[in-house]
Amino acid sequence: MMLATIALAIALSQATATSSPPSAKAVQASATATAQIRFSFEHPQLDPGSYTLLIRQDGSGHYQSVARSTGGLDASGGIDPSPIASTSIGRDIEIRDPLLSAFFQSARSHQFFAIECEAAGNHVAFTGKKTVSYTGPDGRGECTYNWSHDQQLNQLADDLMAVAYTIEEGRRLALEHLHSRLSLDAELETLQDAAKDRRALELENISSELTSIANDEAVMKRARNRAQALLNGGGSRH
Repeated sequence: MMLATIALAIALSQATATSSPPSAKAVQASATATAQIRFSFEHPQLDPGSYTLLIRQDGSGHYQSVARSTGGLDASGGIDPSPIASTSIGRDIEIRDPLLSAFFQSARSHQFFAIECEAAGNHVAFTGKKTVSYTGPDGRGECTYNWSHDQQLNQLADDLMAVAYTIEEGRRLALEHLHSRLSLDAELETLQDAAKDRRALELENISSELTSIANDEAVMKRARNRAQALLNGGGSRH
């Protein structure tokens, strides 16, 4: 009888432990594993005409673009029908700290984007339709804007667009390396300028393209040096 009572007590204790609410640490771990930010951009006059960035809190993510069927705008403002300007791509990416943490801090400090983002009655020129959303065990929300009075939201969009710019530059560099090596020097200089001004972020995502150029002796030395400088995290143009 005593043994049966002890066994019953142990079973009740285990059942109580199993039904206990998860700890704050467990909840945080769950949020880190499953929380994600999605950013969509649309502008009919640009190429790509639209794209989406999916970023998970563990740093993994994906980029998907939809190119304009007629090509993008060239340097003079005309339509550029070249294949470099009209290729849709899908690519897995990785975002690192401190940028990764900044993205998710912005989401949580802005009610998971369940707010009105657009500046009502503003007369700012159209720079693209931006939709940012958050999904996670701690909340969810979405908002769409061209420009916001909240400068943190504008900076968030700028940084996300800078990540997308980097991926698109990687595509252009890969194509030019195959078909137009003489164009690489100017393209890499443009990327250096963008990286210096934070218009290109997370260049590690195109390290394979930069490495391929830097190691190719058929490419002019100046372009190879630019590619190596970008790999090294520097902005040297020579």
